[in-house]
Amino acid sequence: MKQYDIIVIGTGGATIVADAAIKKGKKVAIIEKGKFGGTCLTRGCIPTKVMVTVADAVREIEELPKIGVKVEPASIDWDVMSKRVWQKIDESIGMEAYYKEFDNVDVYNGAASFVKDKVLTVAYTDGGVSEEITAPIIVLGVGGHTKINPLKGLEEAGYMSSESLFGNKYPQKPFKKLIVMGGGPIGTEFAHVFAAAGTEVTLIQHNVRLLPKEDEEISEQIYKDITRLGINVILNQEPVEVRVENGEKVVVIEDRKTGEIREVRGEEILMASGIKPATEELMLENTSIETKRGGWIKTNEFLETSVEGVYAMGDVNGEAPFRHKANYEADIIAHNLFFAETPQDYRWARYDLVPAVTFTYPQVGHVGLTEAQAKELGYDVKTGKNYYSASAKGFAMGFDPGDENDGFVKIVVDTKTNHILGVHVIGPQASILFQPYVNLLNSGDTPLTPINEEIGSPLTKQLRAEGLVRKMDPHSVITVGETMTPHPTLSEIVMWTQVYYEHRW
Repeated sequence: MKQYDIIVIGTGGATIVADAAIKKGKKVAIIEKGKFGGTCLTRGCIPTKVMVTVADAVREIEELPKIGVKVEPASIDWDVMSKRVWQKIDESIGMEAYYKEFDNVDVYNGAASFVKDKVLTVAYTDGGVSEEITAPIIVLGVGGHTKINPLKGLEEAGYMSSESLFGNKYPQKPFKKLIVMGGGPIGTEFAHVFAAAGTEVTLIQHNVRLLPKEDEEISEQIYKDITRLGINVILNQEPVEVRVENGEKVVVIEDRKTGEIREVRGEEILMASGIKPATEELMLENTSIETKRGGWIKTNEFLETSVEGVYAMGDVNGEAPFRHKANYEADIIAHNLFFAETPQDYRWARYDLVPAVTFTYPQVGHVGLTEAQAKELGYDVKTGKNYYSASAKGFAMGFDPGDENDGFVKIVVDTKTNHILGVHVIGPQASILFQPYVNLLNSGDTPLTPINEEIGSPLTKQLRAEGLVRKMDPHSVITVGETMTPHPTLSEIVMWTQVYYEHRW
């Protein structure tokens, strides 16, 4: 059996842990079954934002005449945009080559499977199976992929997901008619992109709201904004079946309230109905690693699983499917394993302040509780709301009071303490507007709060008993680095200065 100091499975955010181990001279195994870079680089947030930024520019140009700029109709140069999309995706090639250059690193191209606790084999992509390998530390960062709910006729008709869209089904030109199944962040972003490219887009949503995890007022506004762009949105629908007819794909849907049956036709179907953990090949049933509903791997505040020495981070633990959350978790693991001078300097995760951004048009961002969530938790809630049009800059950008597309910022406050419970933004540059609140909310004393308390190594139990408190000094550059910043946003330029200051990697 081949022995390593650490085995890292997945090359998204988990490479932060691998980098730290490499720098410390550890013997490292990196296992990747697909392209290096994980979901974000190869089929997620980075290529989609390259497309979204182009779509944003088209929509912004359309609005310029209101403020006195004469423009010609804008359109997307699909070839130029696509080259830039694949330029980013293909960075995976250089990333793989980079890790293969280290003498203390073995790269396994294939799918990892557990034989038993902390013992793995790798089914190589080009055939064959590795010898058994083991390590005292194993980091599971395998991510997630599109969840395809069973639907009669779907497989026969064919469809796209974000994986195949940025794979063998990437279109050489925009579709004429596209059906998007799902009104969450992925669905609304792709609807925006293709609509800006001239595609007739119909978005079918199971929920009664778009972006149902957002504050209700945000959901109401994004519905107005998206439909104003010409996207046909059909809410509260139950998909019944799919068929192909006269060269078109036909989705049959049923209104969940009225029972009305209708058909939607398109050139292609894009499935954006959520994600599930990419744990199929891991063979977790051969281990003592516990999972929760949906197959997500259960972790505690130190990212430990129920098997000591095995950590799970990123999408696979089901806490939040964002690259910035994965980076945050990976940095915690790397810090605790390789940089903390004593256990009392350990860091731990919290998930009540995970910022989220949806890059539709306009952008939507939030951190903390919605108004409804705060009330459900028993807070005495009051909200504050201010529109873009109420500011001089907002007016300069073209927003007038009463505009249907007027953006706004909404704060949710506990009236008993005046503590901010949540911040919600919709409008241009929402992704950076709420970052000061994220930093503010993360400052101050942060007590160690157990997550899944039944999971914990002896050291974890000791640290819990000590009642550790992490002092998050709002003046410290370290606090900036330990605060999540939505990815990919310009706010990251500020946040990552802390990393370069410390020269940790």
